[in-house]
Amino acid sequence: MATFISAPLKKSSDVDLVKPLSKFVTATYPAGEEQGEYIRAVEELNKLRRNALMRTLDKHESSLEILLRYYDQLCAVEPKFPFSENQLCLTFTWRDAFDKGSLFGGSVKLALASLGYEKTCVLFNVAALASQIASEQNLDNDEGLKAAAKYYQLASGAFGHIKDTVLSALNREPTMDISPETVGTLSLIMLAQAQEVIFLKATSDKMKDAVIAKLANQAADFYGDAFKQCQYKDNLPKYFYFQEVLPVLAAKHCIMQANAELHQSVLAKQKKRFGEEIARLQHAAELVKTVASRYDEYVSVKDLSDKINRALAAAKKDNDFIYHDRVPEVKDLEHIGKAALVRATAITPPLSQKFTDLFEKMVPMAVQQSMSVYSQRKAETVNRLVGMMREATNLCNGVLASLNLPAALEDLSGDSIPQSIAEKARSIVQQGGLQSIEQLIRDLPELLTRNREILDESLKMLDEEETTDNELRSKFNQRWNRTPSGDLYKPLRAEGANFRNILDKAVQADQVVKDRYNTHCEMITLLCKPENELNAAIPSANPTKTLQGSEVVNVLRSQLTQLDEMKKERETLEGEIKGVTFDMSTTFLTALAQDGAINEEQLSVSQLDQLYGAYNQRVQASLRTQEELLGQVQTSHQEFSSLKQSNTEANQREEVLKKLASAHDSYVEISNNLREGTKFYNDLTEILLKFQNKCSDIVFARKTERDELLKELQQSIAREPSAPSFNVPAYQSTPAAPAAPAAGPTPAPRTVFQPPQAQQQPQAKPLPPARPPPPNFTPQAASTTPTNTQPVGPPTGNPPPVAPPSQAQGPPYPSYQGYPGYFQMPMGYNPYAYGQYNMPNMPNMPYMPYQATPGQGGYPAAPPAGQPYPGYPQQPPQQQQPYYPQQ
Repeated sequence: MATFISAPLKKSSDVDLVKPLSKFVTATYPAGEEQGEYIRAVEELNKLRRNALMRTLDKHESSLEILLRYYDQLCAVEPKFPFSENQLCLTFTWRDAFDKGSLFGGSVKLALASLGYEKTCVLFNVAALASQIASEQNLDNDEGLKAAAKYYQLASGAFGHIKDTVLSALNREPTMDISPETVGTLSLIMLAQAQEVIFLKATSDKMKDAVIAKLANQAADFYGDAFKQCQYKDNLPKYFYFQEVLPVLAAKHCIMQANAELHQSVLAKQKKRFGEEIARLQHAAELVKTVASRYDEYVSVKDLSDKINRALAAAKKDNDFIYHDRVPEVKDLEHIGKAALVRATAITPPLSQKFTDLFEKMVPMAVQQSMSVYSQRKAETVNRLVGMMREATNLCNGVLASLNLPAALEDLSGDSIPQSIAEKARSIVQQGGLQSIEQLIRDLPELLTRNREILDESLKMLDEEETTDNELRSKFNQRWNRTPSGDLYKPLRAEGANFRNILDKAVQADQVVKDRYNTHCEMITLLCKPENELNAAIPSANPTKTLQGSEVVNVLRSQLTQLDEMKKERETLEGEIKGVTFDMSTTFLTALAQDGAINEEQLSVSQLDQLYGAYNQRVQASLRTQEELLGQVQTSHQEFSSLKQSNTEANQREEVLKKLASAHDSYVEISNNLREGTKFYNDLTEILLKFQNKCSDIVFARKTERDELLKELQQSIAREPSAPSFNVPAYQSTPAAPAAPAAGPTPAPRTVFQPPQAQQQPQAKPLPPARPPPPNFTPQAASTTPTNTQPVGPPTGNPPPVAPPSQAQGPPYPSYQGYPGYFQMPMGYNPYAYGQYNMPNMPNMPYMPYQATPGQGGYPAAPPAGQPYPGYPQQPPQQQQPYYPQQ
């Protein structure tokens, strides 16, 4: 009776995980010890996959442990890498576990760029291998029973988990072996077998009959559900696997129900219900008889049948002679209770007891994305605070330059270079002067052109692949069942459009800097000249030495000194703001662990307020101080201007000094802008190269997927018939065998080996030429049947039978062990009957008697009407019965 069902393993194609994952690690993490550790982990993951999927696995717990470890690692690595068709694209190819392929093509397979698909297929193999290990257990001891129940429940849970998650994991139609209908059926089968193992353990432990009856009845119920699932699903019976499983499920249902009735009969006997005991035993005997008559090649029930028959005979004897209790109908019996002691194992990683995450230190992608957005928010905060201070400083410098301060205070002599102007000239020369700025301006177009070329090349790859995909889609129509490239590339195209917009804005900013440089170029050139030429270029004016000791000059100098100190404080404050660091990964990881999601905006804004709140207050205080000081400077400058002697030369000198001061400030700002622009273009080049690699990777993956799909389509087209089906003329068709009378639902097919004669009937042939009758002399071995018997059927082209030998021989048609030869000739058929056929074209001329040659043996005549032909063993026709037991 111990016939258990196991599922076959799926087969996968080899996939190189090292190259794409290492590329992602190199691009995401800076070079160092951490990056090297992650690359080594990627190599270990690749080895783990090959050990789990690319070699033959033994039906042992150690092999299952390898599969479980790989599944757990997939679950752990999924949130840490951006596995998707348009990011980190890895294509996994798996074959249908049940489809064995055809002569002209391989088995059905599916290739998807989805880690969820890989997880689903690996979990299917976990369930299949668990079922195989359970089927190999020795059920004669307690350890084997416990192990079998454990693995069957694991298999049931794994198949059930696939049923619940496969459609969301794949986002497309799966192959039949992992479809919800198939894995749901397999889950029911495994759960039924686990319940049967619990029944066997209860029996071996000699538990109470009431408990054992409930366990057996529950197992029968599970097997019945699995049988119905197999029988009523349209797609399942096409698998040869389920055609073989179907009779086993039907037999197991009957056997478990018979066991339930047997143990319930013992309970009835204990309660002095002898009629009920006999009724239950009779029902059990009928169930077992059904199994023996229909499913004997799948399940042996001889021991159970003998046990039930002995109990039934003893019960009838006692009732007939002693109790005389009425035997009720089966339908009137009380229903047996049910007790389900098994349930599908919940699939909650980690499933392996020895699992260690290879990427334990790597934060999940959700945290990485949150960290990226947090970094952007932090950069915006820093830029805002620094920008406010720089803008205020530029305003201050502009106001002072318009007032010719501090040059006006230093130029009281009227004929020498003011000290501040001289320092500014030396500063410009030290920074490279005009040559430095002009070189930076010449470099910008080259950097811009390089970035545009990278972006254009990246988008061109997407365009070409999308064009090819659209052409193939229009050619194959619905057969081209993969994600359209236009939909898949939308995020990449949006990213490319953003890069192009950034480049356009950068071009506009470059033009603004160039215009400003052209405006101040003349004065900057003047500041770059030697001191004597600079002094000669500045107009001289009458001396104003009388103002050197005045109170207004001292007040202005004091106010300018305060402004200089304020600028220095801002430089220090800017360094402090840029130097603020805080690791938000811990905060995000905690939020992810507690809530299962990260509210990045709330957490980031709160943390940034804590970090930069005090700095923001200091910046605002500095701005207010500048506003007050500039107001005081303007008031003092008005008093200073009223005391100075105003003339044309003095005004010209003051105007030149203002332009020189403004030119210095513009030089510094233009230099900073150009250096920032150069850094921006260089940084953008690295980003665009990563974007180009991303586009290249996805286009390569799509091409690989396209080639696989084209190959499958070619194979499927080759398997299709080249012409539509047509009706064969009646005279060419083989006469159909008479249909057997219907006897309920059609049972599952038995494995019957048919000889060639039974597989294909010969086509009808014309009548054979006339043959002379046999001689009157009849040898001893010949039949004495009269020769004028009417033929029952039309003659065929079979060879003439030989005279039967003196001793019995085997049947002329082959028979196989377990299948007695029952391919009998039609009853009453004899192709060599004589005396009733006329010669062709001579309808009125009978056969002439054949004169026998002395010593020649005769031919066997036809048997009597209604008698079988001698020498062919007969088998009584079997009446078809319904598969499902009638209760």
